[in-house]
Formats: sequence, C-alpha cells, structure tokens
Amino acid sequence: MSTMTSMLERMTTYDAYRWAVDLFEHQDYYRAADILRHVVDHDAEAARLGDVRELLTRAYYHSAQLGRAIEEARALLDLEPTNAYAALLLARSLERSSRPEEADAARRLADALGAPA
Repeated sequence: MSTMTSMLERMTTYDAYRWAVDLFEHQDYYRAADILRHVVDHDAEAARLGDVRELLTRAYYHSAQLGRAIEEARALLDLEPTNAYAALLLARSLERSSRPEEADAARRLADALGAPA
C-alpha cells in the first residue's frame, strides 16, 4: 500500500476532498486527481456529488489525462445533464484528443447549455 493511500484511508472524505482542492489550487493536478479518484471510488455519496466529479474532471484535463477527463466529463453529464461546464470540459478534452466530430457535438451541447466561449 502506498503512503498516500494509507493516509487517505485514515482521513475523512471531506478532509481528502479539501486536500485535493488545495493541491489543485497549487496546480498539482496529477496528485489532486489521484486523491479525488480515491474519494469517488471509496465513497458512494461523494461519487454522486457534482462538485467532486467536476474537480476530478478538471484535474484530469489539466494534467493531460485526456481519456480519463473524457470519461469523467461523461459521468458528470450523466449525473448532471444540464452542467454546461462538464459539456465544455468534454468538448475541450475531445478536441485535445484529436476527436473533432465528437468534440463538435459536445461543443454544441455546451453552447446550448450556456457554457462560456
């Protein structure tokens, strides 16, 4: 078991989430994503929270884990179908993954939901 996993298992979900937020704010996106993945995988209630999923999607996107960002953006849209930012993250992740047709569809959804350009 890794040191980080051991630490996470002793923390509350809230404390782990706050740690991930702090790492994200300090642009340590990869570690923030690892912590958020743990939170989502080990707390069913947290996995249903849009804020947790959105930050995980953003962390994956900013750490260039584009396949994971796409998966999480889609999971977030399943959870919150009117989340314009999730649609925008999906579109941008698909664009960066050289998947223009899928990105166009996601961009249209983001635009329809009122996402910023």
